[in-house]
Amino acid sequence: MKIQWLGHSSFKLEESTGTSIVTDPFEESVVGFAMPKVNANAVTISHKHSDHNLVSKVGGNPIVIDELGGFEVEGIHIQSFQSYHDHHMGTKRGDNLIFKFRMDGVEVCHLGDIGEECNIRVVETIMPVNILLIPVGGKYTIDAVEAKEYVDKIMPDIVIPMHYRTKDSIMDIDKVSDFIDLFPEEDVVYADSDTVEFDRADFDGESTKVIVLDKVQLD
Repeated sequence: MKIQWLGHSSFKLEESTGTSIVTDPFEESVVGFAMPKVNANAVTISHKHSDHNLVSKVGGNPIVIDELGGFEVEGIHIQSFQSYHDHHMGTKRGDNLIFKFRMDGVEVCHLGDIGEECNIRVVETIMPVNILLIPVGGKYTIDAVEAKEYVDKIMPDIVIPMHYRTKDSIMDIDKVSDFIDLFPEEDVVYADSDTVEFDRADFDGESTKVIVLDKVQLD
């Protein structure tokens, strides 16, 4: 399977069959840079903010999934779970959907704009996870320290940080370095491109690697 980071919290997840899902497409005027033009079979929306729900940016007449439940898209199983966008049970920023995808036998979890502190309810609901896509920028989501706690509890094979300030971003959120600094240097990989490929055999369940996609976007 392939994972392409489109920027902010948006990814294109593509199974070996060619079926693809795009997560949280964003509005350029809010984020500060344009989202690449992509097609997909489905789009998942974690919440209804414009930096996460611009479905019109995705071609291919995709199915839109923006509610709780279990879904099947061309053989890909998708499950959504309720969480909160803030530390106050949603009273400040509302709810947030977490999405899990099973693609080529790999369990991928996109935490959306989760803002609630790490807790056993969320952790037990989403485990097991091979690849964790997690916000780390703080202010509107969990911050670096809170994200690290989720990683320590979930113990994924791969962590890909998202929703952080890049060189083109205009959002007042933290850089990814705050998160990266919490891990041993040997556990962090800086990818030269926006795309990585995985196979089920890549995961041994014994360690966690952090992959920062498209390092040219870093300050």
